Amino acid sequence: MLYLAQLNIARLLKPIDHPQIKEFVENLEGINLLAETSPGFVWRLKSDSGYATDIDAFGDPLIIVNMSVWKSLDDLKNFVYQSHHVKIMRKRKQWFEKPKSHYMVLWWIPMGHIPTVEEAKQKLNYLSLHGESSEAFTFRKSFQK
Repeated sequence: MLYLAQLNIARLLKPIDHPQIKEFVENLEGINLLAETSPGFVWRLKSDSGYATDIDAFGDPLIIVNMSVWKSLDDLKNFVYQSHHVKIMRKRKQWFEKPKSHYMVLWWIPMGHIPTVEEAKQKLNYLSLHGESSEAFTFRKSFQK
């Protein structure tokens, strides 16, 4: 059985402790709880702090990562597009730079596998170099398992 892994990255306009980013930070706990209690949620990346915002995966403290595993593409789509997550992300221009390249990637993993940040970075790079395929894709052109 395969599960869906996802990575998305964003570059903050200001450091995470800056007042301009405060509303985003104040909503992190609620959005993370919403994800964790959503149908199909399996796992999410987090440090000892309970968040992933302090994981410097790209050598740039302004780039934050979000990585999670879901039982199905529909489960992830429902969380992203049909939950309170939508309302928060409508404000993303207040907190994040406009992406200049691919900022999210999806890929299938065996049930029980926990993806690493390095694996996710490789998938994002693959998507940027080769486009969407069953190896790495986005919601625009998803590949079923």
